[in-house]
Amino acid sequence: MTELSDEKIAEAIQSGEAEAFGEIISRYELKLKRYARRFLSLKEDVDDLVQDVFIKAYTNIQSFDPSLRFSPWIYRIAHNTFVNELKRKQRVGFGVFDADIVLPFLPAKETSDADTLNEELKVEMEKVIDKLSPKYREVVVLHYYEELSYAEISDVLRISVSSVGVRMTRARQKLRELYNEENN
Repeated sequence: MTELSDEKIAEAIQSGEAEAFGEIISRYELKLKRYARRFLSLKEDVDDLVQDVFIKAYTNIQSFDPSLRFSPWIYRIAHNTFVNELKRKQRVGFGVFDADIVLPFLPAKETSDADTLNEELKVEMEKVIDKLSPKYREVVVLHYYEELSYAEISDVLRISVSSVGVRMTRARQKLRELYNEENN
């Protein structure tokens, strides 16, 4: 099963092979937990929320079109679940900094040559990202942390690709402002 694409596994589940859903969970669990932590800026409840995403995905698997990509479909379910959690908890928005230079390095894997300055910068950036409104934080998280393309983000958020670009531009501007406020 591990050699099959996500879309083929979804087809198998749709055909009654319920045990194949375990492969979907193993492929997406860590990604969705990371997305939840970054999008929601919380550590508690992440496991429960991701479990809810998987329950919704399994319950609605028949609505998935296997001719389309699976990852935007499950991220859309996650997005809706996390937005509902934000509403439930009523969480709203919370020198020179260049988002285009700093952000691509944030999701980098740990390396033996990672130095303290980079770690401090990552911590500072995550604090600033947490202060973005959810509308802007979600595009930053999906693009830089989850490494989705603008087209995939468009599918997840159900907005046009150009709207994704506009939100990303505004998010970068707001990040610059917030970063400068924090460090002045």
